[in-house]
Amino acid sequence: MGILLLYLSIPNIGPAVRAARADGVSGVFTARTLDCVQHPGHESCTWIGDFRSAAGRTVRPSVALYGSSRESLTAGATTPAVDTGRANRVYGPGGSSEWIFTSLLAGTGLALLLSPLFRKAFPAARRGRTHPSAVPT
Repeated sequence: MGILLLYLSIPNIGPAVRAARADGVSGVFTARTLDCVQHPGHESCTWIGDFRSAAGRTVRPSVALYGSSRESLTAGATTPAVDTGRANRVYGPGGSSEWIFTSLLAGTGLALLLSPLFRKAFPAARRGRTHPSAVPT
């Protein structure tokens, strides 16, 4: 399980850090369609649209604006955005907090892989210690 979590998280560390810092090509996102998913008692929506870099050299159609919601835009509306190189999304100029989940995933994977080594190196921690006053005399 630890290897799987590391496999899923390590390739995303760089993109998550770039997204957190909004490090990439600045431009404008134009909202086209609203994509919503219904969950029991909850709805999650994201705007899909086109990104155009400030210089006009980069045009990326059909990308999602991370952190957008039903109320954040309307069809045809534009907003500043940053292309960090992710295949299917762009970010607002304030960045994102994706790095938190990615870090937790990597940390959990590492902890799962290292826990057998910790148990072997510190066997008393696994067995538990008895307080000296609990030993019969």
